[in-house]
Formats: sequence, structure tokens, C-alpha cells
Amino acid sequence: MQDDGLCWLAGKQMPVQWPTDRQKDKERKSRLSLFLTKSGSHENVSPSKKTATTPSNISTEAALQWSDSFEELLKHSDGVETFSQFLRTEFSEENIEFWLACEEYKTTDSETKLLSKAKYIYTIFIESDAPKEINIDYHTKTAIQNNMAKPTKSCFEAAQIKVYSLMKKDSYPRFLQSDIYLRLTRRKGPGATMFRRRSRSCVFNDRGEATTEPSAW
Repeated sequence: MQDDGLCWLAGKQMPVQWPTDRQKDKERKSRLSLFLTKSGSHENVSPSKKTATTPSNISTEAALQWSDSFEELLKHSDGVETFSQFLRTEFSEENIEFWLACEEYKTTDSETKLLSKAKYIYTIFIESDAPKEINIDYHTKTAIQNNMAKPTKSCFEAAQIKVYSLMKKDSYPRFLQSDIYLRLTRRKGPGATMFRRRSRSCVFNDRGEATTEPSAW
């Protein structure tokens, strides 16, 4: 068969419409969106999965552990997924998705794959008008752009640290007070509520003292 820009359809020669550069770029961005949900130690986490419900298999005890620290939350795939769901309600899910992509990126050993993944991450999260552009300063963005010709495992590190700090100091405290999180820590019935009230009563009594109130039991 000759590759002359024609194809046969129902016995007739028809011109082939080869994809344009813009179409190729759109397809490349779509592939990255799939790539971000399947890789690395967070392979069970799907940041881009649109859902209005929290996973039903999360125990109250497990969810309560997430309030120990932001680092503890990120250790659990269910914690990351629930936190991602919360960020979607604030239209800032690109932060956790970028962080996850960077974590996976740093595990890449092949130089060829490193270059390919770096360009993917740059296209989705860094460049101006990227579909999930993160909010970083001009200096950090320019430094990343200059490293794209020969990216290293640490070329996104400065941006990742800034995004991590933003999530920890800004988004994480609100997550702990959100309906999404509170439903998980209270949905096991009286037993879970009692456990939570015991914890809260030692910190938030009427006088602001760390004492136990008998009425809480």
C-alpha cells in the first residue's frame, strides 16, 4: 500500500487528514492526564477522578490519623485521594496533582523518560496558560523553563516545595474543618463521636483549659 496521502473507503480513494500540530499537542496533554493517575507509589490515587463521595472503606480511626500532621495524611493513599477531593471543591486540585507528578518524576532513572516526563509536567502545570497551571513566582518558572533542554531529577524541586508549603499551611487546616473530612471522622456512630468528643474536650473546654469535662462522657 502506498503512503501517498490517500486511503480507500467503500471502493473510493479519499484524502487522508493528517493531524495538525495543535491536535498532536492536545493529544499529548490528554495522555499526560492519564499518566498522572497511574504512576509511582501513589498508583492507587486518582487525583483527576471526579467524585462527590468519599471512599466507603475508610475507618474513622484511619481518618483521625490524618489530623496528626500533613505528612501523615500524605502517607495514606486514601488520605491523598480524600484531600484531592477537597481541593477540587476549592478549584485547586492542580497543587496535589503537581506534587504527585513530581514525586513520581523523581523515581525515573531513564534519561529518555526523564526528558519526556519533564516536558509533560511542564506542559500541564508550568507553562503560561497550561491546563492545570500552578501558581508559582516568575523566577521559579523561568528556572524550570531553562532546564527543559536537559532536565534533572531536581528541576521541579523548588516549585514542588512552594506548592507543598502552600497546601500544608493553607489548604490542610481547612481540610480538617471541611464536611468531607468531618463526615469520615463522625460517620461510625456514637462510638466514633464519643472518641472525638473526648479528644476535643481536652483542648476546647469553655474556659480554654486542657481539662476534662464530665458532661462530655
